[in-house]
Amino acid sequence: MTSVVKSPYTSEQMAAWLRGLLTIAWADGDFGAQEQELIAAFTRDELSLSLNPVPFEPMQPAELAGVLGQDANAAENFLRTAVMVAIADGIYSLCESHLLREYAQALEQPQQVLAALQHTLCDPSEPSSLLATAPTKAQRDALHFVRKWLDGLEIHDPRLARFLCKMIPAQCPFERDIKLFGHKIVHIPPLCKLNPLYEQLVGLRFRSLCYLAEECKEDVSAYC
Repeated sequence: MTSVVKSPYTSEQMAAWLRGLLTIAWADGDFGAQEQELIAAFTRDELSLSLNPVPFEPMQPAELAGVLGQDANAAENFLRTAVMVAIADGIYSLCESHLLREYAQALEQPQQVLAALQHTLCDPSEPSSLLATAPTKAQRDALHFVRKWLDGLEIHDPRLARFLCKMIPAQCPFERDIKLFGHKIVHIPPLCKLNPLYEQLVGLRFRSLCYLAEECKEDVSAYC
């Protein structure tokens, strides 16, 4: 899919950017057939890559830094979107956290935001970390600057906008059960009641839709 809108990022930058986001999306291995098909279609349509017969190649931190590291603005905006993708399903896992830290270090980005997200981590080996409780006021206040930082992300590339529209749920997902070794260990309420950054996710998806519809003149009905 092409767009008449000129992106401030090169094709090489966007390819690395989107591969990095896909690597985050797959980091915890918690994806089903629908998610696999979505990612396969996206890599084919947006990155001109095929998952058959060659498997998707994860983006390594050093490789990402080699492409985005010389552009401080691109590096910061990549990290913003990477955080959004990591928290989009309402479960911020240890493997996602570790990968984000490696990316931030390679891109020479400050670690304060990731440190503030630590209390939202969910560790499957510690069932208590998965308890379905809404964040406390103190926890919400601690994330205040994270919310402002995420809200500062502007969309200027149609490929990125399409990716975010596909990866961020159009509606608040229904509650679900978390299972470990086939046994239910905790019940998760709707994402909007659990994720303290849900409003940032909704806002980013809305800005992406508006960008595609108003700036790129694309039909966004498929994302609604």
